[in-house]
Amino acid sequence: MTRPLTRALALAAALTVSVGLTGCGSKTDDTPGAAGTGGSAGASCVDTSGDSIKIGFLNSLSGTMAISEQTVRDSLDMAADEINAAGGVLGKKLTVVAEDGASEPTVFAEKAEKLITSDCVAAVFGGWTSSSRKAMLPVFEGHDSLLFYPVQYEGLEASKNIFYTGATTNQQIIPAMDYLKEQGKKKVFLVGSDYVFPRTANKEIIAYAKANGIEIVGEEYAPLGHTDFATIVNKLKGSGADAVFNTLNGDSNVAFFKEYKNAGMSADAMPVVSVSIAEEEVGGIGVDNVEGQLTAWNYYQTVDSPANKKFVADFKAKYGDDRVTSDPMEAAYTSLYLWKGMVEKAKSFAVPDIQAAAGGVSFEAPEGTVTVNGDNHHIAKTALIGKIAADGLIYTEWSSDGPIEPDPFLKGYDWAAGLS
Repeated sequence: MTRPLTRALALAAALTVSVGLTGCGSKTDDTPGAAGTGGSAGASCVDTSGDSIKIGFLNSLSGTMAISEQTVRDSLDMAADEINAAGGVLGKKLTVVAEDGASEPTVFAEKAEKLITSDCVAAVFGGWTSSSRKAMLPVFEGHDSLLFYPVQYEGLEASKNIFYTGATTNQQIIPAMDYLKEQGKKKVFLVGSDYVFPRTANKEIIAYAKANGIEIVGEEYAPLGHTDFATIVNKLKGSGADAVFNTLNGDSNVAFFKEYKNAGMSADAMPVVSVSIAEEEVGGIGVDNVEGQLTAWNYYQTVDSPANKKFVADFKAKYGDDRVTSDPMEAAYTSLYLWKGMVEKAKSFAVPDIQAAAGGVSFEAPEGTVTVNGDNHHIAKTALIGKIAADGLIYTEWSSDGPIEPDPFLKGYDWAAGLS
């Protein structure tokens, strides 16, 4: 994950061009209901002639992001099993082709290429880091295929070939900053992993802070997988900050919070608000290290609704009572049902038909009702600020007044002019 993003994008683009010049399977777009093609992408090889349809799951099951992405794979598997038990999609059972992204953007691009051109899947579900998403984006656009991306991200992007079922900036980062402002926090320290999401998110946070009378007293980055946070925590401790905005990803959070606690800092004196720590990560970090800390998401296991209670019960019945649910895995679970809704509305597995039908498709998700925006392919989501409790679960401290419409390019915020 520490390789330059430009190298990942270059490889993805090269793969797109080279494979686009060759045939890709046993079926073409003259098959009724087959996925469509886009310009020079070539004929689709999605096979809709039988009683099943292939879909791809692409998640990191190894490397630094495995701590987070394994639970996403589990929730996708559960959704596929449920859909198959209920009769499938347009009468076709789902056949899952699963791949490991190995926490490397280049691997995500390579595996996406394989899923589209060799395995001939109708859609791919997965990715976590923004580096992985950006490495895959030219592959999906080049073949006019669909990626369903389940994780909150930095915004400033919209692709007709990606559906973003996690939060964009105005549904997570801005509500988190609004909350800190409401709590009277005036000096904020930024710490993040050194890749696309944290750096872009922090540019947005700095612009917000300047417009809202908040001082950014430090900005530090560590490579993904980094485990020595002594220097960063010493800078943090001496910064005079009264809050920390944390965009670290993966298992770096374990080392950071242990060092934070060892340095004698506390959630009461200097709270940390995290946008990549959910229930699954709390167990890995150790609840003693993060009790009382804040998180910003759109779903928690503790959401009190009949749909969520069933979801949590079903997940625990399938994977064990010790397992927890979290925002990214709930968004991934939801993404498969949204794709199902789009296909059934379109009465077709063809990509252009799905894109045309997507707007307004809704699902009664565990987080609440979600609806697809047909223009930017994001979904309306309710923002939640939560606090980590001694039982390892996260409980809502603050909630937005209903779902927030996605604004990935922050067009509704004067202070964000020029960011995109």
